[in-house]
Amino acid sequence: MSHARKEYTDFEKLAPDVFAVVRSLGQFAAKAGLDKQLIELIKIRASQINGCAFCVQYHILQSENLGIPVDKLNLVAVWREAPQFSARERAALAWTEALTMLPDGVSDEVYAQATAEFSEQELTYLTSAIASINVWNRFGAAYRWTPPARKQTANAAAS
Repeated sequence: MSHARKEYTDFEKLAPDVFAVVRSLGQFAAKAGLDKQLIELIKIRASQINGCAFCVQYHILQSENLGIPVDKLNLVAVWREAPQFSARERAALAWTEALTMLPDGVSDEVYAQATAEFSEQELTYLTSAIASINVWNRFGAAYRWTPPARKQTANAAAS
């Protein structure tokens, strides 16, 4: 079992300027009008790929608060095989995986799927949300932040 090297709250205290920039980047997509449920799904998927227990738990709890059904949350890791996901969600999840696993590259097929579902501006904001969660994952996984309990999510900053 691993132990936390530092906690989420330590990050804000140690580097408040970095914390503020990363937090701000993560908020642009919702401010631009992208669906908050969709944003949470992509944050869960990137966090699963990156092995960030804190971010997986945090965004599952956020998703539950937004009304995403638990059966859908349970299937994010296998979204390709699950009928619960819309074409737009599938495009966003494929885009998330491609950007999170960059050594594999972003295929023309994934790009075409994303541009079929999202306007150029929406895709840019979606990309910013994916970039943001990948930054949070680097901190959370590196420092092994302790996953939040249900009551703590209301106080934690949106990532």
